[in-house]
Amino acid sequence: TSSGKPKDQFHFTYATAEYLEQTSSGSSVGFGFSVELLASRAPRNAVVAYTEPGSPAATNGLLRGAKFLAINGVDVINGEPDMINEGLFSPIDGKSYTFEVLDPGATTPRTFSMTASNVTSTPVQNVRTLPAPHTSVGYLQFNDHIATAELQLIAAVSLLKAANGGAGISDLVLDLRYNGGGYLDIASELAYMIAGRGATTGKAFEKTIYNNKNPFGQSEAGATIPFHSVSQGFSAGYGQSLPQLGLPRVFVLTGSGTCSASEAIINGLNGAGVEVILIGDTTCGKPYGFYPEDNCSVTYFTVQFKGVNALGFGDYADGFIPGGTGTPANQLKGCLVADDFSKPLGDISEARLAAALQYRDSGSCPPKAASAKRSALVAASGLPLKGRSPLRENRFLLPKNRPHR
Repeated sequence: TSSGKPKDQFHFTYATAEYLEQTSSGSSVGFGFSVELLASRAPRNAVVAYTEPGSPAATNGLLRGAKFLAINGVDVINGEPDMINEGLFSPIDGKSYTFEVLDPGATTPRTFSMTASNVTSTPVQNVRTLPAPHTSVGYLQFNDHIATAELQLIAAVSLLKAANGGAGISDLVLDLRYNGGGYLDIASELAYMIAGRGATTGKAFEKTIYNNKNPFGQSEAGATIPFHSVSQGFSAGYGQSLPQLGLPRVFVLTGSGTCSASEAIINGLNGAGVEVILIGDTTCGKPYGFYPEDNCSVTYFTVQFKGVNALGFGDYADGFIPGGTGTPANQLKGCLVADDFSKPLGDISEARLAAALQYRDSGSCPPKAASAKRSALVAASGLPLKGRSPLRENRFLLPKNRPHR
């Protein structure tokens, strides 16, 4: 890319059964916490980003911002990475793990044990209108474009549309900071529900661009994903009319983990003329996608296309960057703001949400001292931790032109 980053960071393989289970039901072996690596190399800093409702992590009182200190006696900060990677990212079903953590605001660590088991994620959380004086602002935390998200997003938008005695909301804060992608059809549905029919009629949500060999023989119509105005049958019945907010702008909270289908929401809305204001950090930069190929219980994911919006723009391999002017098109209005692990997601005093509200009210950003980039926190010695599954940062096209990204 223009910044010197390799364009292809995305080829991978995955066990087919696990891939299908995670993308259809959101079920995977774990404890129900999502980890944010503030420093992946020693001295490491791994904290809880959020937890799944009703999960072992939630039952044990793990809160956003809790810092992992040890796993089964292995020092997370400076120890060998094998057990740390296993405990944080790929625990073994039925195995017990002992965690030492420092809770947010605490000075004394605590220790507890959990047994790894199947946990089903809740991709849509914290749907609400904000307290006064922001009652006309809706907030929606969206973590994953998996099949179950379709029904949850429809319910979330319906709730916001009915808020304030039926008056609805005038602005939406869409929290995508930890959303790495998934089904592109679901991204299209959400973008339509935000923008509404008037802004999207006759416009493509995304077009897939191939090289001149076009090995899949896609026609222009076949390579176009529309703004879906009806449900696509992932978890809601196929063909249900989708609720519409009809908003001319949206505030999107972003981070380096905002990837692929989440970036497609940003790009697709921009292409339809909806103003997207970014608050947070530069997104991952993945306009590329795959057709998954199964072979002998292994699924192969190989970059095969690029996505562009209705205006033909898709050159964001360096990510969408907050705090620009919209020229070039990947540098959007908004504020560069560091992630704030001292407050719950959806709390109006949490730094990124607070910055969105400040920008909405005054058009100004918090002081730059509050916006140190996450990359500056990453140390430079030792083996890095592996981080979240590659399935959480993807965009695929499935048979019958059903995109998964």
